[in-house]
Amino acid sequence: MSVCELTKKSPIVKNLVSHSNIKTKTIVQPNVQYKNLFSKKLNKFFKLKVAVSTLRSIDHVGGFDSFLINQSDSLLSKRALKIKSLINKI
Repeated sequence: MSVCELTKKSPIVKNLVSHSNIKTKTIVQPNVQYKNLFSKKLNKFFKLKVAVSTLRSIDHVGGFDSFLINQSDSLLSKRALKIKSLINKI
């Protein structure tokens, strides 16, 4: 099961509805990929499993550091929480 480490985006169940209104359940997987994200404050790369939509959000916010600081702790994985604590120490 693919889950984003920064937003907990995971597979969802949807119905495909045909023209005759027959509903067929399908599972839709998020586009999750391993990416190297650079922290400017720590001057270091971190390899995380991230959804592509999350990458767009990171660019919109202004970088990996500011995205992590603003993200709630309940949505972050253990590895992302460790990175966030390192950033907050600086």
